[in-house]
Amino acid sequence: MTIGTFLFTLARGNQVGADEFGNRYYIERRARKGMRQRRWVRYRGINEASKVPPEWHAWLHYTHDAPIEAKREDWQKSHLPNMTGTANAYRPAGSEYRGGKTARATGDYEPWQPSKSAD
Repeated sequence: MTIGTFLFTLARGNQVGADEFGNRYYIERRARKGMRQRRWVRYRGINEASKVPPEWHAWLHYTHDAPIEAKREDWQKSHLPNMTGTANAYRPAGSEYRGGKTARATGDYEPWQPSKSAD
């Protein structure tokens, strides 16, 4: 967080809530004339927008007036931030990070060869 955002939060923000990642959500105390109240998030750790769960994303973008109560079904996974660039990133077989080795193609693959034209 920048010093400007920190000072703005202290001077004009009211905390609305927090999520399971430790991010805190704020709303402006008084709306500016002719404008709606600003909403923002103070991230815990690195500022990464994908760390905002869907229920708070909807609130931040004025889709809902209050954060949605998250009811997770047994089959639903919990929200995960984008792991690209971290040690937990998805690395498929054949990725350079996994040795760069891929399984040989099976017998059903036949590479295309250009036909030789008679010149």
